[in-house]
Formats: sequence, C-alpha cells, structure tokens
Amino acid sequence: MPSASHHRASRDSYRPIRVSIEFFPPKTEEMEKILWSSIERLAPLQPKFVSVTYGAGGSTRERTHNTVARMVKETSLQPAAHLTCVDATREEIDAVVQSYWDAGVRHIVALRGDPQDGIGTAYRPHPGGYAQTSDLVAGIKRIGDFKVSVSAYPEKHPEASSLDADIDALKAKVDAGADQAITQFFFENDIYLRYVDKVRAAGIDIPIIPGILPVQNFKQAANFARRTGASVPYWLPPPP
Repeated sequence: MPSASHHRASRDSYRPIRVSIEFFPPKTEEMEKILWSSIERLAPLQPKFVSVTYGAGGSTRERTHNTVARMVKETSLQPAAHLTCVDATREEIDAVVQSYWDAGVRHIVALRGDPQDGIGTAYRPHPGGYAQTSDLVAGIKRIGDFKVSVSAYPEKHPEASSLDADIDALKAKVDAGADQAITQFFFENDIYLRYVDKVRAAGIDIPIIPGILPVQNFKQAANFARRTGASVPYWLPPPP
C-alpha cells in the first residue's frame, strides 16, 4: 500500500483535464457532505471549470449561490453558476448576477430554463423578466465582464421548428455576447461533428463544447433523452 506522501505526490502530479464537471446544489446536510467530499477528490484533476445547476424557477437559487461562492473561497476550481430567466423579474435576476460578481464568480451558464409547467408545455416569459436567453446574456454582460456559456442542441431544441431555426437562436445568443456554448448530450460523435459544421457555416465561431452524459442507469438516461430530444442509438442497449 503506498504511503501518504506517495499518495499526495500522485495527486499533485495529475495533469489538468480538458473537461468540465457539473454539480447539483445539495438539498440536505448529508448531500452537502457528499458534494464536498466529491469536490475534494475531483479538484486535483484540475478540470477546465465546474458548473452548479439552477433549479426550475430559481428553486435552488440560494443553494446554487452558496455552493459556487464557497468554491471560490475554498478551492482552486473555476466555478460557473447556472442561471435561468424563468419566473423572475429582470430586477431579481440582475440582483442574482450582481451577487455572483460580488462573490468573485466570473462565469455564468445562461439558460432560458424549462417551462413553468414542465417540459412539453408552453413556455411563457415573465411579464417583467428576460424573455429569452439572448436577452439574459445581454443583461449579464451589462452588469459585469462575465464569461457567459449558453446551451446548444445538436439535434435541435425540442421546441424549435427546425435545426436551422435553432441555430439562428444560438446566433442571437452569440450576438448578445455569449462566449461559448455547451451542447445537449449526444451519444454519437457524428451528430456533434455535423452540427459544428452547420454552426460554422452560419458564421458562429465561438467554442462549441460537447456535452457528455455518463450512463449509470440506462432507463433514466433513455427517459432523459426522450425529454430533451436526444436520440438513443441501437448500439446502446440496456444492460442485461
């Protein structure tokens, strides 16, 4: 068994990995312990950045903020906070953005968010809020010089009329100031590569980061794929 000093040397010798890792804000004290234990184990890998999700309608707003702020203070990780514009006024969203800036956060993942009544229902912008992601991106950039990531959909957003229309929506986010895009997950590389070709042909030159979903439970992954419009290939059968 290696000594403690050997173990530390091994951890310190890790090369940075060119991936990001997504965390969910903890709901309970026990989950918080698990989260920070996971962060301690993953931090030596030096991911490009780590992101913390934001619950529907801002339901995890405080927990997301506290998690990201603690990462800034206690780790060397580069955290990105998810932010949506569902069910909130511009003033409320702007206050959240300002609080991130004050906490030392410099990267936000800007998302429209799911409809208030769930995926598959009609999206209704808040009458006093940001109507869509491009508006949210512009609002974030007005408040501070954040790096802003947005979403992209290699198989189009479920609500989009076509892939071309969805790429137009991505271009609007870029025109508003988005710095990079993170795709919805996919299982076949050709889907991503063809999408990047289309995006580049549309004059969009920001980095397009591929989204990856580790399959720990096939049934859950397949259900998630159906909800998000991602195709499940024939070669990915459920385990026996």
